Parts: sequence; structure tokens; C-alpha cells
Amino acid sequence: MEINEDKLKEILSGQRQEFQHFMGIMKENTDAKFQLIGEQFHGIKETLGTLMEDVTIIKTDVQFLKSSLKKKVDYDEFDDLIKRVSILEAKARK
Repeated sequence: MEINEDKLKEILSGQRQEFQHFMGIMKENTDAKFQLIGEQFHGIKETLGTLMEDVTIIKTDVQFLKSSLKKKVDYDEFDDLIKRVSILEAKARK
């Protein structure tokens, strides 16, 4: 089979069409994968936002509990206070 200029143009034209078709498929596939990655990233971003809100709430709760504990008296101090009040009440009755 002899290849002349017209036959070569025909072969190259066919090859070019196949290549363009293949590249179109590759582009669609790549676009779909990038879209999926974008959606996953968006989901991760939303999850992190929710977690950060939760952490902020937890920190606020811990600070509230910490300040509440500072205001409370432990049992020994309370027991001593009861004894002192009892002594003062006894003295007041006399």
C-alpha cells in the first residue's frame, strides 16, 4: 500500500478526531473528579465550622464551671462554718 499525501492527510485526520474524542472524555472525567473533590472539601469545611462552634461552646461551658467552682466552698470549710455559726447561736441565746 502506497501512502501519498492525500492518504496521509486522511489517516492523520482520523487520528486527530480519535485523539480529540479521547481528550474530550479525559476532560469530562477530570472535571467530574475535580467537582467531587470540591464537594468533599466543602463538606469538610462545613464540618470544621460546626466543630469550631462546638469547641467554642465547650470552652464557654468550662469557663462557666470553673468560675462557679471558685465561688463554691468545699465540705471542710462548710463544716467549719456550721460549727462557728452553732457557737455564735449558742452565745446569742445566753
